[in-house]
Amino acid sequence: MPLLLLATLLLAACRMDSQDVAPDALAQAPAEPPKDTPAQQAERGDGAVSTGPVATEARKPAEAMPTEWPTAKVTSGVAHVSCQAEYNTDEGDGAPLESLAFFSVVDALSPCQKGGVLRLRYQGKIAADFTDLVSRVADIAGRMGIHKRILDLDSAGGQVEDAIKAGDVIGAGGWTIWVREGSVCHSACVFVLGAGDNRMISGKVGVHRIIRMSSTATTRAELNEELRGVYDRVKDYLSRNGVAVAVADLMMTVPNRRLRLLSKEELQEYGLDGTNAAQDDLDRLQLMRRCGDDFVMRRDAFMRSFDSTCKKAGAGLDDMQACGLELRTQFGFPDDKCPADSPLSEFDRMADSDDAPVVLPETAGTAD
Repeated sequence: MPLLLLATLLLAACRMDSQDVAPDALAQAPAEPPKDTPAQQAERGDGAVSTGPVATEARKPAEAMPTEWPTAKVTSGVAHVSCQAEYNTDEGDGAPLESLAFFSVVDALSPCQKGGVLRLRYQGKIAADFTDLVSRVADIAGRMGIHKRILDLDSAGGQVEDAIKAGDVIGAGGWTIWVREGSVCHSACVFVLGAGDNRMISGKVGVHRIIRMSSTATTRAELNEELRGVYDRVKDYLSRNGVAVAVADLMMTVPNRRLRLLSKEELQEYGLDGTNAAQDDLDRLQLMRRCGDDFVMRRDAFMRSFDSTCKKAGAGLDDMQACGLELRTQFGFPDDKCPADSPLSEFDRMADSDDAPVVLPETAGTAD
């Protein structure tokens, strides 16, 4: 399986400093740029809101969408499409995408087909139209062969059920989730974050208790019994995405009008930062069958060496790329048998193109 954009956003990860790591105690949302308080978010319907049926239904595999799509627009936030991994370019966040009609999405993604890289920037609430956005962009990206996909996310949360639906689409589509500096991923957004093949975090990630808006409970016991069904579904979702179910337990302890920011160490401990452990296991098995054990061992050794040699705090994106390209030859890459699966294969494929994508190799995330 071709290497995904596991460290497309390594520069963002390297930019993290002490100000980006939240304290262990309950904390407020970032002061710059100004953000609504958790209480304001809850009143507006953001956060982690549950309104769907409590009963758990058997999950069906995602099916390809038909060409005839119901009319839909992005109304709960703002979406942009870019064909560059970074936003610090002339293109910035790319072109706005509001209409989710079939040919509107085709037109938006067509410029990205040549380079094979797509970055979807979304700022707003997690709701049904966000799920439509992710589903339709993923479908067209698949038809166009755009396999390097980044969801550049900034969200204070929203509907739990829609976050899980969007997460299932993301989990089947090979996405990197990026919470860049100045952005947040709070409450229900954390479920979307957990679904990515790779998670790169420079912004703030926080959780709090799920709000059961459709509840008819009249006692604490009745409400807790109802919420238990919601959390059981959440735990199943987290587990299949390689995220610690302890995240759901932590959410239960934080009042929904407050916010518990997660530190860098907690994000890694809970499986919310870096490589998705569940996807990494699947990738390794497929790669071993396709390219052999020796290839996988050399790739893992390259990743560890890249982390220690090229991924340094303050290093520029160009410097890291140049370091990685030079380093990979020491490990026998590009590999003759599996050139497309070799680290930084994107540069081999785009060597003669003026639109070469900005990409980096996967970060080490596998056990020895």
